[in-house]
Formats: sequence, C-alpha cells, structure tokens
Amino acid sequence: MQLIDNYNFAGKKAIVRVDFNVPLKDGKVADDTRIKGALPTLKKVLADGGSLIIMSHMGKPKGQVVAKFSLGQIVDEVSKLLGSPVKFVNDCQKAQAEAAALKPGDVLLLENLRFYAEEEGKPVGIDKEDPAYEAAKKEMKEKQKEFSKVLASYADCYINDAFGTAHRKHASTAVIADYFDADNKMLGYLMEKEVAAVDKVLNNINRPFVAIMGGSKVSTKIGIIENLMTKVDRLILCGGMTYTFAKANGGTVGTSICEEDKLDLALEIQEMAKKNNVELYLAVDCVVTNAFDFDNMSLKPGAEVKIVPATEIPDGFEGLDAGVKSQKIFADAIKGAKTILWNGPAGVFECDDFTAGSKAIANAIAEATKEGAFSLIGGGDSVACINKFGLADQVSYISTGGGALLEAIEGKELPGIKAIKG
Repeated sequence: MQLIDNYNFAGKKAIVRVDFNVPLKDGKVADDTRIKGALPTLKKVLADGGSLIIMSHMGKPKGQVVAKFSLGQIVDEVSKLLGSPVKFVNDCQKAQAEAAALKPGDVLLLENLRFYAEEEGKPVGIDKEDPAYEAAKKEMKEKQKEFSKVLASYADCYINDAFGTAHRKHASTAVIADYFDADNKMLGYLMEKEVAAVDKVLNNINRPFVAIMGGSKVSTKIGIIENLMTKVDRLILCGGMTYTFAKANGGTVGTSICEEDKLDLALEIQEMAKKNNVELYLAVDCVVTNAFDFDNMSLKPGAEVKIVPATEIPDGFEGLDAGVKSQKIFADAIKGAKTILWNGPAGVFECDDFTAGSKAIANAIAEATKEGAFSLIGGGDSVACINKFGLADQVSYISTGGGALLEAIEGKELPGIKAIKG
C-alpha cells in the first residue's frame, strides 16, 4: 500500500476526500475541528509542489441541490485555515476545465458530492418493496461508476482522509479508488492515525484491556460487545443499557429506558462474559428523577433527584446516571489498565445533575493514560464528554469516526479502507 509520506506530489494533482460536513451557523462554520483535522494531509500535497482538488459531502440533500448544504459556505474558512486561496466550482461533475487549469499550489473545492444521488449509489424515489427496485439499484450502481470515473479524471492520484465515511461504499470513498493504480492511491494522515488507533486496541493489545460501552440500547451495541468479548479483560456496560440488565436480573426500573424484548439478550451477554473470563461491570446504583425535560436537557420545576439501587428504581422515576458506588466501581475497574476503549457516556451528561458518572470514567481514563495506558475515545457523545470535562489532551486518541469507528470495533471491514489497501 502506498504511504502518503513516501509519495512526492510535485507537479501532481491530488483529489482528496475529506469530511467537511461541519456545523454551520448563519452560513458560517461553527466548529472547524474537522477542517483542522484534514490540514496535515492537504498541506503535505501543497508543500511538495502539488495542487489540490478537495471533495466532501455536507448534510443529507438526497441527490438534490439544497442551498443550505452548499460547500460554498465554507470556502473562506478553508482558505483561512489552509493559508491558501481556495477556488470553488458549483458542480462536482462539471469541474473539468477548473481542474485542468490548476497549477502547483492551487486549491479547488468541489460542490457537495451528495447533490448527486450517484455519490451514495442508492435509487431515489422508489421503495425497496417495489418490484422494480432491484433493476433501479443495478442501474444506479452503473451510474455511480460513471460518476466516480469523472471525479477520478480530474487528478493524478487519490487520497482518502475521511474516516467518518469509511464505512460507506460511496463513489468518493471507495468506488473512485478503482480508477487509480496501487501506487497512486493512499490514506491521508488522519485516516492513517484512525486505522492505527483501532488496530492498537483490537490487534496490538497491552493488558489489562478495559472497554467501557455506554449508550441507551443493548441492541445497537451487541455486535461490538460480542467482538470485544474475545479481546477484553474487563467490560463496563453503562448508560441506558443499565436498566435493561437491571430488569433482566429481576429488578424494577421505574420509567427508565428499557428494551423489554432484549432481556434474554442481556442475560446471554452476562453468560458470554463468564464463558470468556471477562470481568463484567454493571451499575449497582443510579441517580434517578421523576421529572426530566429531554427537549431542553434539564430538570423540570419541582423535580426530585435521589440515588437508589439500580434494581430498585421506584415507579415514576427514571435512571439518568450512574450512582456514587457505581462510579467508584467503574473507576477501580479502569485503574491499572494498559489499553482502554470508551464509547458512550454513563448518563445524561448534557445536564450537570447527571454528569458525575461520565466524569468519573473520564477522570479514571485520564489517570490511567498518565500511568502509561493507551486510551481511545470514540463516538460523538464520548468525545463531547471528554471535551466538556477538559480532558481531551489527557487521553491518547480521540476518534473522529462515529459510525465508522463502531463498525471497525465490531470487526467489520470498512469499504473506504479496503479500497486503498486492497
């Protein structure tokens, strides 16, 4: 596989898939984290004497031109952060002249790839149950190839630096790679770091290995949990999952989130842990309330907040965070770890009344990292936690991946990476 560090971009045009799906406010970039993440790759091309063609998606326009999702809104911010003027073309499939005119040091940003349905490769306006769907799907795949071929024609080499979309077999993240030989396609620096971080926690493990899985539903994490069962030494399951396990073990959970149809699965996971000699940690107590406003992430006037056993939540109350005893149990389980993976908070951390569980986990991870552990934080909520607590610089790696990271942890092959590695 070609490495970006070994490639000389002098006189070359590089088409780079980035993830500039950034939040906007009043038509301006509200958070430039993703743009900054791609800068090392983009600057490497320019420093070598190459020219850049940058492509990305924004939002979910579903094959339609939608003004609020135009990448034209981020041109000024990309120019400022990159330190080079950025030209913009308002149709990603009609940039032949602009691409041909690029000189070393020039930068061209293409309009939103998802203004074309061919980018995602899904038929539009036809239901999956329709008898004609399969034929429409086949036709769209051919169109996707042609779409990819046009994008590839703009450049001499291809770089994928968008880990957040690596789990999608889209035109710009996977199919386009077919139009470049192995010496002229590569992962960008951000992608390399993400792949290395995942590999370190899944295949190059220093023990003890502790994984912390949060989130509201057991069902959305079962694939990850099953894959981790053969790898981890300790597994902490927290967040909304707590109450499905509590009820499965004969407890009462009040109005807490609970997957009634997954109680047997919760028991199976506990047996799976025993079979694989994995120490499984569940909350023994939790912080509950009888009046919470999820729309505003705040307590309602007159709300009562108290700590109760996780299996003894009164009627009318719901668990929204790990209790004091659970916080200590989780922190002690993390202590001494050499490899740590955290995905999903322990509670509704957005509200300060229910942030202590997640903070205890974050502090314990930071402390273990200081003692030499490799810690990988992934998933939007976990990243938001670590940033809220001001601990981002005290962990080893924060993944930008979201869904891509989860699928990688689940053991799935990511199309965006396979397209480069072969």
